[in-house]
Amino acid sequence: MSAGTSTDLAYLTATEALAAFRTRELSPVELLTAVLDRATAAEPVVNAVVESLHDQAFAAAREAEQRYLGKGRGDIRPLEGIPVAAKEEHAIEGHPLQQGSLLLADEVATETHPVLQRIADAGGIIHIRTSTPEFCAAAFTRSKLWGVTRNPWNPEYSCGGSSGGSGAALAAGYAPLATGSDIGGSIRIPASFNGVVGFKPPFGRVPAMPPYSLDQYCHDGPMARTVADCALLENVIAGPWKGDVVSLRPKLVLPEQYAGASGAEGLRIALSVTLGDHSIDPEVAANTRAVAEALRAAGAVVEEVELGWTREMVNRALMAHFAAIMGAEAGEAINAAPDLVNPYLRAFHEKAAATRTSFAEGLALEGAIYAELGELLDRFDALICPTTAIPAFVADDDYTETKVVVDGRELDFYLDAALTPPFNICSRVPVLAVPSGFASNGVPTGVQIVGKTYDDEMVFRIGAALEVVRPWSYTPERRPSC
Repeated sequence: MSAGTSTDLAYLTATEALAAFRTRELSPVELLTAVLDRATAAEPVVNAVVESLHDQAFAAAREAEQRYLGKGRGDIRPLEGIPVAAKEEHAIEGHPLQQGSLLLADEVATETHPVLQRIADAGGIIHIRTSTPEFCAAAFTRSKLWGVTRNPWNPEYSCGGSSGGSGAALAAGYAPLATGSDIGGSIRIPASFNGVVGFKPPFGRVPAMPPYSLDQYCHDGPMARTVADCALLENVIAGPWKGDVVSLRPKLVLPEQYAGASGAEGLRIALSVTLGDHSIDPEVAANTRAVAEALRAAGAVVEEVELGWTREMVNRALMAHFAAIMGAEAGEAINAAPDLVNPYLRAFHEKAAATRTSFAEGLALEGAIYAELGELLDRFDALICPTTAIPAFVADDDYTETKVVVDGRELDFYLDAALTPPFNICSRVPVLAVPSGFASNGVPTGVQIVGKTYDDEMVFRIGAALEVVRPWSYTPERRPSC
């Protein structure tokens, strides 16, 4: 086709690629070759791929090519021929399931995660699996097993975590779509750091595997470079599943197209730059306000609001929850082999174990946190706030000793730089994370679009409008240089 170089092909959106497949201007084999070439070129710097499924991916691409030529068996499916990067935490039967841990270096999955099964059934081609921190327990991506995954925009900085490998892979052109999971910001933080789109669905919208499917803080979801592509993948992976008792019926199907900039006209949107008492980097704050101004220009009514949340109350609720579930699992790993685990996993466990807030007290705090958000969203169609207080963490630090400083204020815990955890606590609200601009160090920044409980369509509507009035598209002039 006339898209230009192999790099240009690698940065096609999924929706563009599907259209080109249908007109036979592009072959799934050509697209797969282009994204794998990008991975080969950038991986020495980025280090986001932990398993390449080269042979089976090309076999699937050739099958998809035949379907588009009218020679294959069956109809053309929603993701036919589209390469998808899978977070390694999402299991594939018969493949390693290491979760970034030396303790699981020889672990092999015995079943396939429903999200990946649905992608395969929809014709998507899972061609690479992407890195995470150990047990997905950090907001950066590094481990003794896989090393450091770096930000494609500036390798001195982190790609975020825990879906950091997926975020980096999208930004670097390894795939147009990727999977992620989010227990405290693990989709949205990498979306912000890498300048991509990530969706934390409301609890139960996308099925997961037990026991974490029963943890209301946990959400599996889609990541992409555009809002439309994110919606495309969400429509494939959402819906009830027999193995997940909390998966919602009936399936919600998002619109294939939104009204663009006019979709924001008349909406009432709340803006909170500090989300309670967070300190915010001036560049992040400026980009967040620029998003608000862009939406005002598109016809939305944007009103700045104050929230009474404090980081102390959010952290108490968060650690009460983690101490009972994820922190306890980390403790078992540490006790099994203390010298093999990463120091940040030990630090996370110690912080969770030190909490004096009971699980029941944590639930009361969760109720109080949502009460204020629920009142706010009763008056507005959505809330916009930064995703993180800083553009990015540095790549070569695990923040077990280093303190993060934001606008002159030292944080007690590095994760306090994320404004994502309240919306895991308020787990039924949908949150779409989208880019807001760039910082002076070359790293992207992002905002969260927070909707009313289970109002997924609204956050995608606002995201689509914002993408038109403040575009972040990956043009040849604006792509990572790695």
